Amino acid sequence: MFGMIVKKLFGTKNERYLKKLQPIVARINDLEPEIQGLSDDQLKQKIADFRQEVKNGRKLDEILPEVFAIVREASKRVLDMRHFDVQLIGGIVLHEGKIAEMKTGEGKTLVATLPVVLNALTGRGVHVVTVNDYLAQRDAEWMGKLYNFLGLSVGVIVHGLSDEERKEAYAADVTYGTNNEFGFDYLRDNMKFYPEQLVQRELYYAIVDEVDSILIDEARTPLIISGPSEESTALYVRINNIIPSLKKEEHFTIDEKARSVTLTDEGVQRVEEILKIDNLFDPRHITYQHHILQALKAHYLFKRDVDYIVKDGQVIIVDEFTGRLMPGRRYSDGLHQALEAKEGVKVEGENQTLASITFQNYFRMYEKLAGMTGTADTEAVEFKQIYDLDVIVIPTHKPMIRKDYPDVIYKTQEEKYRAIAEEIKELHSKGQPVLVGTTSIEKSELLSRMLKKMRIPHEVLNAKHHEKEAEIVAKAGEKGRVTIATNMAGRGTDIVLGPGVRELGGLHILGTERHESRRIDNQLRGRSGRQGDPGSSRFYLALDDDLMRLFGSDRIASLMDKLGMEEGQPIENKMISKAIENAQRRVENHNFEIRKTLLEYDDVMNQQRVAIYAQRREIMMAEELDDIIQEFVDDLLDEIYAPIDEAGKEGPDEETRQMVWSKLDDIFGLKKVIEKDELPDREQAREGVLQILNKLKEDVGEQYQEVLRFFLLESLDRNWKEHLLNMDHLKEGIGLRGYGQKDPKQEYKREGFELFQDMLFRIKENTLRALCHLRIETKVEEEEFKHREQEDLQYVGGDDQPKKKPIKRKSPKVGRNEPCPCGSGKKYKKCCGR
Repeated sequence: MFGMIVKKLFGTKNERYLKKLQPIVARINDLEPEIQGLSDDQLKQKIADFRQEVKNGRKLDEILPEVFAIVREASKRVLDMRHFDVQLIGGIVLHEGKIAEMKTGEGKTLVATLPVVLNALTGRGVHVVTVNDYLAQRDAEWMGKLYNFLGLSVGVIVHGLSDEERKEAYAADVTYGTNNEFGFDYLRDNMKFYPEQLVQRELYYAIVDEVDSILIDEARTPLIISGPSEESTALYVRINNIIPSLKKEEHFTIDEKARSVTLTDEGVQRVEEILKIDNLFDPRHITYQHHILQALKAHYLFKRDVDYIVKDGQVIIVDEFTGRLMPGRRYSDGLHQALEAKEGVKVEGENQTLASITFQNYFRMYEKLAGMTGTADTEAVEFKQIYDLDVIVIPTHKPMIRKDYPDVIYKTQEEKYRAIAEEIKELHSKGQPVLVGTTSIEKSELLSRMLKKMRIPHEVLNAKHHEKEAEIVAKAGEKGRVTIATNMAGRGTDIVLGPGVRELGGLHILGTERHESRRIDNQLRGRSGRQGDPGSSRFYLALDDDLMRLFGSDRIASLMDKLGMEEGQPIENKMISKAIENAQRRVENHNFEIRKTLLEYDDVMNQQRVAIYAQRREIMMAEELDDIIQEFVDDLLDEIYAPIDEAGKEGPDEETRQMVWSKLDDIFGLKKVIEKDELPDREQAREGVLQILNKLKEDVGEQYQEVLRFFLLESLDRNWKEHLLNMDHLKEGIGLRGYGQKDPKQEYKREGFELFQDMLFRIKENTLRALCHLRIETKVEEEEFKHREQEDLQYVGGDDQPKKKPIKRKSPKVGRNEPCPCGSGKKYKKCCGR
């Protein structure tokens, strides 16, 4: 009650914030006559002068009004578009590192130009992040005319660029690209060997377009670069052949909400009989257990033409939020291979993670982050908690006059689709354009078949036919058009009403079912009624829709029975609509918890990732690496001599002394330089190690620092890769700790830290073992330092695998049949000398 009184007296927090911006908007408007009087060259010179002032320490906020006024005037001259006052407000919100919620058609692309130009004056680079390559290229070309007019350079990062092209694009004042490309470039940079190979600059300021799609919808899937492991794929086919002999409920149960499968006791027994093993839970058979569960998931939880399609002999994932195909992206943990076995296509080899990061942790690395979308307010809490981003709702330029009709609910899918087809037929006959939103490819094709039988011309826009996506969506507002689209296909493209359509009521949005998230429904509705246009929307539901069936509970069904519904008769009821909205809220909260849990686990990895990447960057950039090597030597000697120190006054026994001496020789080869049988003291050992390294320095000459760099990075990369695999395995089984009354997250944090400490020790040990045992055959020439090429990398979470130029690293010349100095235990010719 008190809160309502405060709101009435002082307005909402959003209203108070917008009121605070009014004087800045007034100042920009006051400057307009003065700026209009400047020539094109004078406008460009003004921006150049401001750039110098910022370099000399002037704050961006001080020059904001004048820069915004200049951008507005330049936009009028170059693009024939003048920023409205509400767009100026949006620009200030973005500059201040917040999320601007602006309705569809309010000109978000133009709004971004204001903070982009202002922040580009720092010379540190501004990233504009879009949801696909098409929008990145379109916006870079379209708004690039404005930036170029003002003397700013523009780059665009899209799939298929070489490292040189990427580096050039990142060096520009403004860089457009997709979230996947930015994220993968960060990971790839942290796998490079030389500073000149790096493509990204520091992460300063990013504006994320469709911020809810990128930072929330896609946040459940981390970006992963993986390489092939050596496991056989035959087991997937063998296990797949077992699945038909297992019966649902008798041998296994399915939880559709949690998307999980569990074997019953009878199921375990049946599997043991088929595989001829005595105990499925024996550690030796854990692989069988894992494969069985993944195969059951593939058969019973993942549907063809909904979750994936089969095209050209490949299983290709369909993005659940956009309906787009995601070639090159693969489900992890063997699930993709299980789907390939199910569909009878070639089973590709399992991959091992080489580098990964979540979108949450990537975007939180930017010094300043902002975003814009038509629908963010429903997830405002998540934006604040995860990213510390406030959501500001920007008023529309013209009043919204779209009519949003109540949901119509039927008992069955069949009744619902008959009613939808009739509604489309009626609207089409009077010429009103209709955009139909479906939640899957399967549903869009079912509706398309029905319309074909009724001879209603229409366009289908789904993951199978998205090449002309933007073009089809742009025409959806023309008279008589019927467009069927999966979810938010064509997002980012404005639908402009054709001649005569306003009089017919504008574009009608027809939703074939509610999505799990209210925000996705709002996005679909938002395609109509742009810039004060007329329009309408309505959702059609059935009691057996997935959302209603899984989350709506039986209360809705019993309520409809009480209301005495007959077959084919729809119902519009506020209580039912409210129950549906509550179901959506429950799903949204459930999904938020999933994303939060993913982030909590990745935060552990992120601390380790930041530490290891910082050390890697230090090794890569340093001209002299002797100090790092000295530090490694001292740390290792502390560790090796620990049993001697712990022995106390009595001193260690002979067995301990021999064990320490043996370890010193194993790692450093000290018996080559200390010619005595008894254990040397710590200082003697240190001098011996330095003697070996100095001899190496003499043999190698000028290339000594490059030899150190090679072995430091080689050891770090190899051990980090193994650590990622260990952490993956740890995470897989950590949930079981809950049965022992232990908090899985705390256990993951504790054991992950122990694994990390072990890895750091192995990096030091492997590096020094390699350096101290290295034998140089001939004088090493610079061109002989060639490293294995990085190949066969896969990019999980991206739209495709980029064409890569192989990275050449340097490796010293060692005898082909000698043990490899990297410490792998293989001969050099079979390992680093391949």
